[in-house]
Amino acid sequence: MADKPTACLALADGTVFFGQGFGATGEVVAELVFNTAMTGYQEIMTDPSYASQIVTFTFPHIGNTGVTPEDDEAPEPVASGIIVKWDPTEPSNWRATSDLVEWMERRGRIGMGGVDTRRLTRAIRLQGAPHVVLAHDPEGNFDIAALVARARDWKGLVGLDLAKDVSCAQSYRWDQGLWSWEKGFDEAPERPQGEKPFRVVALDYGAKRNILRSLASTGAEVTVLPATATAEEVLAHDPEGVFLSNGPGDPAATGAYAVPMIQTLLARDLPIFGICLGHQMLALALGAKTIKMNHGHHGANHPVKDIETGKVEITSMNHGFAVDSQTLPAGVKETHVSLFDGSNCGLRVEDRPVFSVQYHPEAAPGPQDSFYLFERFAEAMAQRRAG
Repeated sequence: MADKPTACLALADGTVFFGQGFGATGEVVAELVFNTAMTGYQEIMTDPSYASQIVTFTFPHIGNTGVTPEDDEAPEPVASGIIVKWDPTEPSNWRATSDLVEWMERRGRIGMGGVDTRRLTRAIRLQGAPHVVLAHDPEGNFDIAALVARARDWKGLVGLDLAKDVSCAQSYRWDQGLWSWEKGFDEAPERPQGEKPFRVVALDYGAKRNILRSLASTGAEVTVLPATATAEEVLAHDPEGVFLSNGPGDPAATGAYAVPMIQTLLARDLPIFGICLGHQMLALALGAKTIKMNHGHHGANHPVKDIETGKVEITSMNHGFAVDSQTLPAGVKETHVSLFDGSNCGLRVEDRPVFSVQYHPEAAPGPQDSFYLFERFAEAMAQRRAG
């Protein structure tokens, strides 16, 4: 006799998936997405861009490397829960300090295993990212009608500003560099004697730690400010470059306060570099528009073409909104496009050191094809310093 289901996933259209629950108990309402990465489930769970989302992993072996504090991209998990094909296994990795199930229970996140994730992924692709409720009850008692009704009543991410919820509460300095096999995380490298580090202000819309490490690895002196920081607060740090981070939610909603600030900075001719939500914020500040995607892009194997060089990069992605390339104004060039669907993945302002990409060049969990963008940002600051 099969084990009684201890978890269920109720979709707003009335479809219900049953499985075995793990991690925390209770229920949570969120948007359901799928992620095609083969590794990095801990980085994905702690990526602030996944706020108010439940992640279906298409790769079946989830939990096999355990978890370690070194791989957290934020202090706590941000994704609302996960759906996997097979129940997480015991970890088999020398870096593991805990197993995934215990980690999720301790961090208050719900998981469900034993699910036909191929069928679930097809459903997401066909109908778009649905509103769902994930419930875990060890006794297997579920009020299905109530769960479906709650999923239908949820308003979703459109019009929702989540950046303020995941941003830092106050400013701070970041000086930790990238992880290495020999040393783990090390201090950011010092610049050559007599050469001052570039002063970078990073706007935290939900910044991943590895983005900040990547900035620091170029020798930058990074000051992180909350999402709601004003242009005056940014300029008070006398930055040589401004970075706009990744983050969750509807960019148009976050843009209500972020766009005027960015427009003021654009008038100062500072080097500006944006990633993910930061890319969308920059596009809005330049006069473009953003749109909600059907099911978004989530994974570490997305091909992106650099239009200007013809090079194809394999990239890490996590976004449910996109910049509408048809609305880019004169003087702003589209630089990158997705080879999956042709959607916009990058832009730059002509004759100015201002650029951004939709994907994640910080490579957490990977790949590392696009790290050159951090070096490009550093070069832009060096040219500005040289006059």
